Amino acid sequence: MKIERRWIISFVIISIVCILGAFWPTVAENTYVLSKFGTTKDIAPADVAWMLTSCCLVLIMTPGLSFFYGGMVGKKNVISTMLQSFICLGVVTLLWVVVAFSLAFGEPVGFSSGGHFYSFFGNPATFAFMDYVNILPHKQLANTIPFMLFALFQMKFAIIAPAIITGSFAERVRFISYLLFISLFTIFIYAPLCHSVWYPTGILGSYFGVKDFAGGTVVHMSSGFAALAGVIVLGKRKNSQHIPTNIPFVLLGTGMLWFGWFGFNAGSALAANGTAAMAFATTTTSSAAAMLTWIFFDRINGRKVSALGACIGAVVGLVAITPAAGYVSVPESMFFGFVTALVSNSAVNCRFSKRFDDTLDVFACHGVGGIMGMILTAIFAHGENASLLHGGWNVFAHHMMALVLVSLFTFFGAYFLFKVTNFIIPLRVSEENEHIGLDLSQHDETLDPKLKPITEPHYG
Repeated sequence: MKIERRWIISFVIISIVCILGAFWPTVAENTYVLSKFGTTKDIAPADVAWMLTSCCLVLIMTPGLSFFYGGMVGKKNVISTMLQSFICLGVVTLLWVVVAFSLAFGEPVGFSSGGHFYSFFGNPATFAFMDYVNILPHKQLANTIPFMLFALFQMKFAIIAPAIITGSFAERVRFISYLLFISLFTIFIYAPLCHSVWYPTGILGSYFGVKDFAGGTVVHMSSGFAALAGVIVLGKRKNSQHIPTNIPFVLLGTGMLWFGWFGFNAGSALAANGTAAMAFATTTTSSAAAMLTWIFFDRINGRKVSALGACIGAVVGLVAITPAAGYVSVPESMFFGFVTALVSNSAVNCRFSKRFDDTLDVFACHGVGGIMGMILTAIFAHGENASLLHGGWNVFAHHMMALVLVSLFTFFGAYFLFKVTNFIIPLRVSEENEHIGLDLSQHDETLDPKLKPITEPHYG
């Protein structure tokens, strides 16, 4: 059996990374880096317990997403679609350890203006292979929990962001090309955007004043616009009509996502406190409002109430409240879910969206949901100079400028990365393999016992 060069190169890369880990030298003391840490006396046990729990909750969201997506696709592509989400647990984890965490939260790289320093990304060498990431708390980023715990919590966010993208090009993407793309996306789009919003000197947070409590901008807008770019680059499927294979999978995935989202949003308080409790409450009320709004809006537009619609509505509500979870009240969160469900539902069903083959409507749900969440946060977020209602038009205008910049950066950045990936390894499977289905052609596995595995590799 002939093994393709691309797989040999992939094996060599993972071998080098893991062997380097065994012999990675002990870091020399860096006074600047060490000055950023507190002592073990600063650690709050309750915060540690809650953040360990939140890490587990956010991790379960990625398998939940695999069930959510896997139940929606055709029978020939269930395993491949689920694996595309699940594999992010491996790929992004190692990337995060080696370089991506440094890019997101390392020593800031940027410029000074008017006596202030603004940064775009972190020095990739600061925390390479988790150098200096230990049990001490970081004074600026997480001052009551071990810095290692903060790094692990943020890693779970980085894992699910590229997994969300997979729903847009399901049923037609080559697996090895997909692995290359999510690696590039994590390094060149997600990590810099994460730094720009959440690092204390990040330009979107410190200059534009962007409020993103738990990742509406960083996770959902980035993945939504990357999904749109992927749809455009890969083009339509040969047969874009299919019937969801397993609605109970979708229900199970939605439940896992909703459950995990409490860690996603409430965990972003980074402490066991009142803000976490408020984020917990706003998360579930927004989702509930969006779920009901979605199914009732479907019904008055002549569509039957469906389990699929209820699940999509619930997830849209979760997306909408994410950037504002700790900044708004419970009644306001209901409004977030209501308005975003109306807009996303309209986006899913409008004629324009039918021109693009976004298999599982990722942009209409996550992209549009992230946009709506950012706009509504800019209107309602509590706190002095935090939003339109609590600071005036200048605050709102800065948010809208940031929204445009993030949209352009993530869309065109992802479009370029898709093109680069396609140049190195073609993104799309052959027409024959698309007809066979990715489960068999890419992985030699199938849900249908009547179909026999392919004896020879069929990765074309």
